[in-house]
Amino acid sequence: MVLGFVFAFVIAGRAWTRARDGSSAFRTLRETMGAVILLGLEILVAADLVKTVTSSPSLTDAAVLGMIVLIRTVLSLSIQIEIDGVLPWRKALVSSPELLVRAARGSGGRAMPDASSS
Repeated sequence: MVLGFVFAFVIAGRAWTRARDGSSAFRTLRETMGAVILLGLEILVAADLVKTVTSSPSLTDAAVLGMIVLIRTVLSLSIQIEIDGVLPWRKALVSSPELLVRAARGSGGRAMPDASSS
């Protein structure tokens, strides 16, 4: 995760030097750090699953694993909502191709200028 955080800062620094816009660099940093945290949570859940399966299984270990997975799932979901700004199962309603086409048509077709007209 430490390498991921360093990578996120490098990417945000490059975004800032290219655009000279602090808000886009912050957005890039926020998205990449969120992705690093999500990846770290997924790896930790997988490690807990492997540890539980390879050790002598007991009902207590299974209950503890279930609670850990539940807590990490809620954390992952809340981080994903924070990054995208929308619930994962509602994301298609916000960014579906049909919605984008409707938005382009609603702007009078000026969303994408035609290269042949210049």
